Amino acid sequence: MSSTSTHIYDQYRSQVKPVLNSKLEEFHLLGYETIKEDELWAFLTNKKWRKPAQDIRISELVQDILNVKVVDYMNFATIEAYKTADLFSVLSEEEKKELLK
Repeated sequence: MSSTSTHIYDQYRSQVKPVLNSKLEEFHLLGYETIKEDELWAFLTNKKWRKPAQDIRISELVQDILNVKVVDYMNFATIEAYKTADLFSVLSEEEKKELLK
């Protein structure tokens, strides 16, 4: 799910890292222990900050991170999983041929 391209806000990542960790701790307390920092950052850069502002303030980034809801992240993660999943990888060659009949 992590993005290979760079985002204009990547330059602030080290500065907001404590806030990212705080949000991850919140998610973990809510039972979502598997969410990693890179995944949260991918959500922020690909969804929340899809249209970045050139003159953004760090306080705005912090507020955006603190406002992330588990349901918003999970919706994003689910959609990304469907986009990248090879749905046919679980089928045998015989099952694939059967589908094409």
